[in-house]
Amino acid sequence: MKFLDKQEEDLVHAASIETLKDMGVLVRSPSVLKILGDAGADIDEKKMIAKMSEGMVNDAIKKAAKEFVLGSRDGKHDLKIPTDSIPFVGSNGIGTYMTDLKSGEKRETTRKDIADFARLADSLTGIDFFWSNVTAMEVPTSLHMIYAQWEAFQNCTKNYGTLTLSARDAKVQIELGSLIAGGREQLRKKPLFHSLCCVIAPLSFERGAVEGQVELVKAGIPVISMSMSLGGMSAPITLAGTITNANTENLASLVISQTAAPGARHIYSSESTPGNMTTGNIVYEAPETMLISAATGQMAKRYGLPAYTGSWGVNGAIPGVPMSFCELSAIAMSMFSGTDIAAGAGGLDQAKGGSLEQLLIDAYIWDNYKSFLRRFEITREKIALDVVKEVGHGNTFLTHPHTAKNFKKELFFRDKAKAAFESTNSTAMIPEARKAVRKILEEHDVQKLDKEVLKQGEAIIKNIQK
Repeated sequence: MKFLDKQEEDLVHAASIETLKDMGVLVRSPSVLKILGDAGADIDEKKMIAKMSEGMVNDAIKKAAKEFVLGSRDGKHDLKIPTDSIPFVGSNGIGTYMTDLKSGEKRETTRKDIADFARLADSLTGIDFFWSNVTAMEVPTSLHMIYAQWEAFQNCTKNYGTLTLSARDAKVQIELGSLIAGGREQLRKKPLFHSLCCVIAPLSFERGAVEGQVELVKAGIPVISMSMSLGGMSAPITLAGTITNANTENLASLVISQTAAPGARHIYSSESTPGNMTTGNIVYEAPETMLISAATGQMAKRYGLPAYTGSWGVNGAIPGVPMSFCELSAIAMSMFSGTDIAAGAGGLDQAKGGSLEQLLIDAYIWDNYKSFLRRFEITREKIALDVVKEVGHGNTFLTHPHTAKNFKKELFFRDKAKAAFESTNSTAMIPEARKAVRKILEEHDVQKLDKEVLKQGEAIIKNIQK
């Protein structure tokens, strides 16, 4: 799906270059400012502003890895990006509550809940990688991301997506990943996790996240430079202003990655939306959001970078599909933005909470919806003129062997049971979803980690907590 024409793409790019050159970005880290300064950026140490030249941006674009693999623990779920057709979908991240599987009531979440979400994600064909849907609220706040990663590694074989909040976080995340992979070099060759290193709109980088980003890219871990620019709040209210702000932040983050580690694996990302003018919330279901997604997806492809510019998941206030067709369409159409990966499955209430039932529902809907994004060939063989001649004028293709041979390859047949989960403004599917989740959690076996690896991992966790 296109939103910008070539002239508009050029204008967004030029405005981003102008912003980085004249205004720069706020980088709240002396060490990262020094890295940028040594590479030629104009640094104001007092204001912590880094101004970047067009040459620095072009150099970063040139150096960035254009394709790579998000590895899996079992080797069966490796994800090569960019993808040439259907995007890879992951779960939602770090909610602070969930709906209880038995009572349906909201409650705080624990390590056990992360393990359950991970095992469920491991079993679902509609989930390609796992972000921890919820947070272990019983552990120290500063260790939330570490515990989530460790539970994910134990209970899911798919690639894991984390959030990095400090250089220390990054170092422990790398240590745990290396333990699972069999060493730092093995992890570098096929990273078993990737990390979200958010830019703080407008045009600023917090110390912990940006220093963690530097540690990660040096170790070969893919990072996602997610801009969550909110039009009218942290970006101009105009779509053009929001798109340009998101693009500028991504280019600045890319420069940081490539300056710290030339050739770094870096994913261009935007979850930018208009700001909700009555609540202040992010608005994934706004009709403008899919246009922002399309535009930022175009910019990612302009630079040859893997993209995370789409979102997936109903993300309603309660489990089920409690939203209108128009709201669901806006979210679903973001998947036509050229995105290579997307996340959001299993989330509630704009990512504040999570639901096991919702993870299953979102995965089931995606299993059917992704049929829209299949790749088709238009070739002379597919046109099948020889078959047309054999059938002749006014006759039927139904009985021709060509039809019997190819109809299952060309047509998608929706799973009727899964399609029943898609009724808008309905929660009728919750009992069945709850039953399916329980069955999976009771029966699904995840490939176990080696006992010595488990022992070493627990020692790392215990030591960092101490």
